[in-house]
Amino acid sequence: MKKTRNAFLKRTHTCGELRKEHIGETVVLNGWVDTRRDLGGVIFIDLRDRYGISQIVFAPQHHEEIYRRAQTLRAEYVIAVKGVVEHRPEGTYNPNIPTGEVDVIVQELEILNKAETPPFHIQDRVDVNEDHRLRYRYIDLRRPVMRNNLLMRHKMAQAARRYFNEHNFIEIETPVLMKSTPEGARDFLVPSRINKGKFYALPQSPQTYKQILMVSGFDRYFQIVKCFRDEDLRADRQPEFTQIDVEMSFVEEENIFAMSEGLMVRLLKEVLDVEVAAPFDQLTFKEAMERYGSDKPDRRFGLEIVTLSDIVKNVSFKVFSDTVNNGGAVAGFVAPGCASYTRNQLDNLVDLTKSLGARGLVYVKVTENGFETPVQKFLSQDDLSAITEAVGAVAGDLILIVADTWKKCYEVLGDLRLEFGKRLDRMQSNKIDLLWVTEFPLFEWNEEDKRYYAMHHPFTSPREEDIEKLKDSVEGVKARAYDLVMNGNEIAGGSIRIHTPELQSLVFEKLGIGRKEADEKFGFLLNAFKYGAPPHGGIAFGFDRMVMLFAGMKSIRDVIAFPKTSSGLSLMDGSPSEVSDEQLKELHLKIRS
Repeated sequence: MKKTRNAFLKRTHTCGELRKEHIGETVVLNGWVDTRRDLGGVIFIDLRDRYGISQIVFAPQHHEEIYRRAQTLRAEYVIAVKGVVEHRPEGTYNPNIPTGEVDVIVQELEILNKAETPPFHIQDRVDVNEDHRLRYRYIDLRRPVMRNNLLMRHKMAQAARRYFNEHNFIEIETPVLMKSTPEGARDFLVPSRINKGKFYALPQSPQTYKQILMVSGFDRYFQIVKCFRDEDLRADRQPEFTQIDVEMSFVEEENIFAMSEGLMVRLLKEVLDVEVAAPFDQLTFKEAMERYGSDKPDRRFGLEIVTLSDIVKNVSFKVFSDTVNNGGAVAGFVAPGCASYTRNQLDNLVDLTKSLGARGLVYVKVTENGFETPVQKFLSQDDLSAITEAVGAVAGDLILIVADTWKKCYEVLGDLRLEFGKRLDRMQSNKIDLLWVTEFPLFEWNEEDKRYYAMHHPFTSPREEDIEKLKDSVEGVKARAYDLVMNGNEIAGGSIRIHTPELQSLVFEKLGIGRKEADEKFGFLLNAFKYGAPPHGGIAFGFDRMVMLFAGMKSIRDVIAFPKTSSGLSLMDGSPSEVSDEQLKELHLKIRS
C-alpha cells in the first residue's frame, strides 16, 4: 500500500504543554505567531495556540536557511515547527507562563498561512471600540481573556451536566420551532412555507414542554437550551441566550432550593475554587424591597434602607405625613461620612432622585452641632432625632429620605443605594453573596395597559392559602415563585407550577385570557393536565449571566462566542439581512414599503 505524505508537520504537543521533563525530545508545534523578537543573530518567537505559549528559537548556527525564512514571519502567521526542547539559559526563565523554563530550537519550519496586520492588537487590555471587536470577532476571540471566558463557559457546562446526571436527571431536547404563546416578551416568529399564513415561534423558554414532560412521567428533566426573546437589549441581555432549564415532579420549594444550591456549590468549587455554605439566606420580596430597594439585592456593601413611615406619619411636614396616610411609604438610608457634601453636590443628588422618577429627596446632615436640612422648619428636633436614631446615623453622616408610593419609594432608594455603594467604593468584587428571594406577588399592575400581568409567567402557582382569595381578587395574592440572586444579579428564577386545569383556568381568567383564547394558546397544556399531572416545579439558570459573573466581566457579550450588538446586529456576518423576492414568495410574505 502506497504511503501518503503528510500535508504539513502535524503537532505532537500543544503550545502550553512543554515542561522540563520534555528536554531533549524532538517535538512538532502548530500555532500562530504571537510576538517576534529579532536580537540580531537570534530570532525568538512566542508561538500561540489555545493551550498556551511556547518560545521557539531560530539561529543561523542551527539552520541557516530556516533562520532566513524566519525573518519573514509576522504576527498571526500560522506556522508549523519541528525542533528540540532545550532548557532556557540561566536568568532567562519566564515565571509568568507554564512553559517558561524551556525553548524549542527549530530544525524545520512550514508557513501554513500568512496573515495581514490585524485590525487591533491581540492582547487583553485592548483599547478598541466594542463594535470593532464584534466586526472582527474571529480576531477578538484570539485574545487570552476571551479564550479563557469560553473555556470557563465550557467547564461550567460540563460540571452542570455531571451534577444533574449524578442526581438522576434526564437531558431532553425540546423543540426550537413551537407555537406562539405570547405572554411575556415579544416572540421571534418563523413563517411556515408549507402552511400558508401560519407561523412558528422560537421559544422564550421551554416552559410548557417541560411541564408536559412532567405529565409524561420524566420526573427529573434538565437541558442546557437556547431561548429567544425579541426585546430591547442591554449589557446582560441578548436576543438569543442560554439557560440551564430544570424541572422536577413531586417536589416543593425546599427541594428545588436544595438541588440548586448543590449546583452552585459545585460550580463555584470546581470552576473558581471558592467554597460557599448552603443553605443560602432567604428574603421575601417585601423584605428585599424594603431593606435594599431591589428584588435582586446586592448585600455586600451595607447601606440598608430603613422604613420611617411609622415615625413620620404624624409630623407637621405634610410631604411625609400625607404620603403615609395616603398609603405610600417614607424611607431612607445613611451615606456615612457624606455630611461634608456641598450645596451643589446635594442639588445634583436631588436632580438625580427626580430623574429616577421620585417627587424629590429630603436630606439631613448630621453634625456635631445638630442637624442641617432644607425642611428644618417643618420637622422638630425630636422628629429629626427619631429619624437619626432609626437609621443609625452619627455625626458626619448624611441621611437620604424619599417619600412616595411604596413601589417608587423603595425602587428609587435602591438606585441611590447602588450609586453610593460605588461613590463610597464599597462594592466588594471579591466577595460572593447568594440568596433566595421568595413570596413574589402573583400579579403586577401595568399602569400603561391598565391590566394585570403575571409577575413571572401564567403557569406559576399561587400559595395554597391564597387560592380562595384569588377567586375574589388578585390583590395580595402571592406566588410560589423564587429567584436566586448572586451579588445583585438574578441568576435563576422558578416556581412551583400549577398542575390542575381548574386552577390554571382561574389564573388565565384573572389575566384576562378568556376560555377561547386559553384553548387556542394553551389548550394542549390544559388537556395534558386532565390526564394525571403530578405536582411539579422548576427553575431556570441564566447561564450567560452566571458565566459573566464567574469570569468577572461586565457584559454577557464577553462570554458568548458570537453575540449581537445592543441593536440586535451581528456585525461580523451582517445579520439580519435582506432576502430575495423568491424566498419571500415561497414564504407567502411581502415587504411593505
